[in-house]
Amino acid sequence: MSESRTISTAEVAALLRVPGPHDDKYSRGVLGMVTGSTRYPGAAVLGVEAALRTGLGMVRYLGAERAADLVLQRRPEAVTAPGRVQAWVLGSGMDAGAAGVDDGPDAAAAERLRAAFASGQPLVVDAGALDALGLARGPVIITPHARELARLTGGDLDIVLADPERAARGAADQLGVAVLLKGYATHVVAPGGPVLVARSATPWLATAGAGDALAGILGALVATHAVVGTLDPAHLARLGAAAAVVHGLAAQRASAGGPVTVLDVCAAVPATIATLLRGRGD
Repeated sequence: MSESRTISTAEVAALLRVPGPHDDKYSRGVLGMVTGSTRYPGAAVLGVEAALRTGLGMVRYLGAERAADLVLQRRPEAVTAPGRVQAWVLGSGMDAGAAGVDDGPDAAAAERLRAAFASGQPLVVDAGALDALGLARGPVIITPHARELARLTGGDLDIVLADPERAARGAADQLGVAVLLKGYATHVVAPGGPVLVARSATPWLATAGAGDALAGILGALVATHAVVGTLDPAHLARLGAAAAVVHGLAAQRASAGGPVTVLDVCAAVPATIATLLRGRGD
C-alpha cells in the first residue's frame, strides 16, 4: 500500500505557476466552468470568484442563465460565451444527475456539462456532476465530501468518516480517477499513488459554499498547468492537495481565529499565494 504524508507548503509553492512578461490571457490558462443552477446560483458566483483570485488568464462561465447573470454582476471580467478552454470545473451547486437534464431552465447547462465531459480536457468534477463520471474522456479529479463519496462508491458513510484515508484510496482505485476527499484534513490520492493530506483548514471553514470555492481554486491551478503540458491523475492529485492548502491557509488568514464567510476566504487567496511564493525564493 502506498504511503500517506502531509503535503508541505514548499511543495505547494512549487506548483504555483507565475506568469512571465510574454504571457497573455490564453497562455496563463483558461478555465471553463459549468456550475451553479437556477436553484443554487450562488455556487457559481463563489467558484468563479475563487478561480479568478487564484491566478489565471480567463474564466469562461457556461452554466445556468440566472447564475450567469449573478456571476457577471459580481465579476464582469468573466466570459459567458463558448470558446477555448484548457480545463473544466463541473457540477458545483448542481443537483445529482445534473448531466441528464433535458428540459427546464437548466437544460442548456446540462448539455454543456455533457460536452465538457466529452472534450478530453482535464476535469474537476464536483457535486451534481459526480454521477456522470462514466462520460469523461480526459483526466479527472473528483472533489466529494464524505457523504457524496459513500453514495458514489456504494460504501458506508460511517466507514468513510472513520478512515477517510482508506476511503479515498479505495475510491481512486475503484473509479480510476484522482480523488480529493474534503474534510478538516483533506485526503487526495490518484490510483495507486500516495495519499497527500492537507491540514491547513480551520474548523470555521465548515460552512456553506466552501467546497464551491475549493473547486474554483483547484480548477484555476489545473488550467494553468494544462496550458503547458498534459496532465495525468498523479499530477491532478498534487494540484488537488495544493488547492486544499491554499484554501485552508486563505481561510485562516480571513478568519483570524473567528467566523468567516466564503467570499472572505476568496478575498484572502491572492495574499495567501503571495506569501507562499515569497517562501519559494525564486
